[in-house]
Amino acid sequence: MKHRILVTGSAGRLGRAAVAALVANGHHVIGIDLRPTPGLPPGQSLVATLADVAVLRAAAKGVDCIIHLAATPDDARYPRGEAPDDGDNFLDGLVPNNIVGLYNLLEIARTSKVPRVVLASTGQVIDRHLDSGNVPVNASTRIAPRYLYACTKVFLEAVGQVYAREHGIEILAVRLGWCPRDAGQVAQIAASVEDQDVYLSPGDAGRFFAATVEAEKVPGFHVVYATSKPVNKVLYDLRETTHLIGFEPHDTWPTGASEG
Repeated sequence: MKHRILVTGSAGRLGRAAVAALVANGHHVIGIDLRPTPGLPPGQSLVATLADVAVLRAAAKGVDCIIHLAATPDDARYPRGEAPDDGDNFLDGLVPNNIVGLYNLLEIARTSKVPRVVLASTGQVIDRHLDSGNVPVNASTRIAPRYLYACTKVFLEAVGQVYAREHGIEILAVRLGWCPRDAGQVAQIAASVEDQDVYLSPGDAGRFFAATVEAEKVPGFHVVYATSKPVNKVLYDLRETTHLIGFEPHDTWPTGASEG
């Protein structure tokens, strides 16, 4: 069955992978991002922010699923030079997109009666378990976030649970592995066996998001993980992912890492 899908953050690395896989499977995809989305015709590639509620509402009309990837990423910076390199600019960088933008998106899903929403969380919400060797992690693992970006994703999961329970939307919150956005991130993964074990190839990312759309029923709220196959050992338990939506990874680091 072919579906009508809205993808936010569609021009980013994960967004491009999702769009390519969904289009290849015959779905009608509408993309929203700060720049045009490769692979979509102009009428389906919208340039807007998460604050552009009217654009979001029009785009969500009649869709079967929203894949919400748009966010300020974990390399947000303080405007001051003394902060750590991975310090998060919470008020200016994270709140507008990761808190307010998320709320805007879910309210539009509710009022537009969108039956399913896929929310991009992050493995960073349980990051400290990896540091302590408490692995593999799964959906029931206690939250142990890394820094403020991860805290916004803890919020995302909590709000997703509320909208599923109170409004009957099928919601999947996916704790994503690392799909590198640039050569610098590829080099970081290459230098760390642990990072290679949570690598998510563009191909597997696309297959995962296609599976979230094409799964028959996923009632309620669920946390799932998405990575490629580990090089060394399993850090993220994908059994619930496979059970719910049938996704199993094909790739292993470094397959696809250098794809643009």
